[in-house]
Amino acid sequence: MPEFFLTESRARLRTWLAVVYTLFIVYASLSPFSGWRDQGLNFIDVLEQPLLLTYTAFDAILNLLSYLPLGLFLGLALRARLNPLPSLICACALGIALSAGMEFMQMYLPTRTSSNLDVLTNSTGTLIGALIALSITRWTGLYTRLTSWRDRTFSHGKIMDFGLALLALWVFGQINPSLPILGNVFISAVAHQPFAAAASAPFDAWESAAVMLNLLMLGTLLLTLLRNPSTVINALLLVLTGVALVKFITAAVLLKSSAMLLWVNSEAVLGILLGSVLLLATRRLSHGNVIRFGVLQTLGYIVIAHFVLDSRTPAAAMSIYHWHYGHLLNYNGLAQTITLIFPALLLLHLWRVRNV
Repeated sequence: MPEFFLTESRARLRTWLAVVYTLFIVYASLSPFSGWRDQGLNFIDVLEQPLLLTYTAFDAILNLLSYLPLGLFLGLALRARLNPLPSLICACALGIALSAGMEFMQMYLPTRTSSNLDVLTNSTGTLIGALIALSITRWTGLYTRLTSWRDRTFSHGKIMDFGLALLALWVFGQINPSLPILGNVFISAVAHQPFAAAASAPFDAWESAAVMLNLLMLGTLLLTLLRNPSTVINALLLVLTGVALVKFITAAVLLKSSAMLLWVNSEAVLGILLGSVLLLATRRLSHGNVIRFGVLQTLGYIVIAHFVLDSRTPAAAMSIYHWHYGHLLNYNGLAQTITLIFPALLLLHLWRVRNV
C-alpha cells in the first residue's frame, strides 16, 4: 500500500508536539524538583534488580499509556525525514533514552522511586506509539482527508505550526477535572456524605473575569490561525465541546461522585457567555487591532490570575479525587504550570504574527 509522506510544514507541527510532550514527561517525572541529594544508589543496580520488586499494575499501565503519545509524535515527525525502519528505531531509542534518563534523575529525588520496570513499560509504550505512527502513514485515504481539512481551515507556516502546538497545549491543560472549565483556581470543596451538596461558596466575579479572558485568549489564538476568521465561533464551540467531553470523562474516572460536576460552576458559565459576546465583536476587527486586543486581554488575565485570585496549590484539589496516587498531584502541578506559561507563550505568538 502506498504511504502518505508528510510535508516539511506538517513535520514541523509534529516536531513541536513531540518536544512539548517530552517536556510534559520531564515535568511529571521530576516534579516537585526539590530535595535533590545523593542517596547512594547505583543505576546499574537499579536496572539489575528483580522486575517485580517495585511493581504495581497501575504504575505499569500508566507508564505505558504515558509514553505511547511520545512514540506516536516521535514516529510521525521522524517518518517525514527517514524510511520506516530507521524512523521506528530512532523513535524507540529516543523514548528509551528519555525513560532511562528520568529514572536516573529520580535516584536523586527522595520522593521518587527508580525502577527498571518503569524503563521497560515506558519503552513498550514508545514502541507501540511508534508502530501506530508507522501504520498511520499508510492510511492514505484518512490522512489525505485530514490534511485537506487542515489546509482549508488553518493558515500555513512556521508561526502557525507553533500556534497549533500552543492550541494543543491549552487543551491539555484544560482537561484536568479539578480545574473549573476555563478557570485557573483548583476546586477543593466537596461534600463529605454521599449525595450531599457541597457547601456553597459566594459568587466570585473575578473568577468569571478570568474565565472570560481565558476564553478571549483562546478566541484570539484561533483568529490568528484560521483562514476564515468568521468561523471562529464554530471553531471555539468545537474546541470547548471537546474539552468539556474529555473533562467529563476524566472527572467520572478520577473524581468522587459528589465532585463529578464541580468543574461546571456559575462563574464559568457567566464568563463563557460574556467572552463569547466579546469575541463576536472582536472577529470584526482588523488584524492589527485583534493583536492589540489580544495583548491587552492576555495582560489582564495575567494580572487577575497572579495578583487577584487565590490559585491554591495543586494539593488543595486532592480531597475531591477518589484516587490518591502521587501521579495525580504531578498531573495537577502540570496543569497549573500550563495555565501559568500559556499567556506568556501566547504573547510571543501574537508578537510573531503581528505582521503576518
